[in-house]
Amino acid sequence: MCGRFTATFEFSDIRVRWNLDHDLSKYKLRFNIAPETSPQHSRHCPAQGRQRVQAYALGVDTPLGRRPFHWCNRMINARAETLTELPSFKPLVDRRRCIIPADGFYEWRKEGKRKVPMWVYLKNRQPFVLAGLWEVWRKSDGKRVESFTIITTEPNELVRPIHNRMPVILQPEDEEQWLDAA
Repeated sequence: MCGRFTATFEFSDIRVRWNLDHDLSKYKLRFNIAPETSPQHSRHCPAQGRQRVQAYALGVDTPLGRRPFHWCNRMINARAETLTELPSFKPLVDRRRCIIPADGFYEWRKEGKRKVPMWVYLKNRQPFVLAGLWEVWRKSDGKRVESFTIITTEPNELVRPIHNRMPVILQPEDEEQWLDAA
């Protein structure tokens, strides 16, 4: 499960790459983005033809069954293989796709009874994007909750010795296609 990642690059590093239309005054380098924190992610704004960076918390809030709206289950990951089958994610696949700028993610390797964090990053240490889905909810008190989930998949040959899942990392040429399908 990919529950933590890093974004240790300057905002200017991604502003040009993703043609962002504004600064993010509260942006800061993050070495350990975890559930309940507010990292930045980018989502497509088709009317403007540009991408916008929003600060959303990690973990899509989804209602549990028919319980009152404020009873939620925070899901930080969505399995790519079941996205279109689960009622939690199915409606988001077509209309709420996002990309999450990162420069590394953590997976935990079991060593005996201990779990050791392993930081996975590109050799060149450049930023990349994780595929995600975002959602907006209102809590029972009326407070707006903006959140996202990271899509995971089977690990590649480099991550497989560490963990049985990894986040979906989009190639630069696939980023627009992922967003435009939403």
